[in-house]
Amino acid sequence: MELNFQSLWQLNQYIIACDKCPRLVEYRTRVAQVRTKRFLQWEYWGKPLPGFGDTNAEILIVGLAPAAHGGNRTGRMFTGDSSGDTLMASLYRVGLASKPTSNDRYDGLKLWHVYITAALRCAPPANRPLREELENCSIYLKWEFRLLKRLKVVVALGGVAFNSCVRLLGFPAGEKFSHGAILRQGDLYLISSYHPSRRNTQTGLLKPEMLDSVFIQAKKLSGL
Repeated sequence: MELNFQSLWQLNQYIIACDKCPRLVEYRTRVAQVRTKRFLQWEYWGKPLPGFGDTNAEILIVGLAPAAHGGNRTGRMFTGDSSGDTLMASLYRVGLASKPTSNDRYDGLKLWHVYITAALRCAPPANRPLREELENCSIYLKWEFRLLKRLKVVVALGGVAFNSCVRLLGFPAGEKFSHGAILRQGDLYLISSYHPSRRNTQTGLLKPEMLDSVFIQAKKLSGL
């Protein structure tokens, strides 16, 4: 069956109900049921995650996948973990978010000119998606590219997101990931950045000013 979506809302309702990948369904469900000691009182989301943010966005941020006890718990991308706080703090500093933290999907956070999504919509075991799982999810990212009518800049966080965007946007095969690199195709730009994971920030691979610089450039290229 060929999928056809008229709006991001319609697409997101379809994403939430997705059960294409048995390994991911089993893992996200088990994590939501067993939980972790820190979050025993939480009712986990435990489903695929839709994108969120400004539906008239000029900038699309693409991450890897929800964290098992982050997005899989809270029901929103980059919410409830250190990666989300690092990302949101940067967006706040450059004027694209209303607050510097991302705690739960009811915390009042607003994004301006930005929509956030991921290459994979379910938390994968060991944070390592399989190729076929990424392929199953790719149609959703492709539709987000179509439905964000004002899109000017895509920011790919990490190599997996970068490779997914390169392929789906039709950039030449063989483009290599490099932090801060900018690719252009017509009126659309693709900027690559290290992922704001705890490991990358704690080792200094990604510093706050490096992430800020990416979003400052994204604003400039999108005409904001």
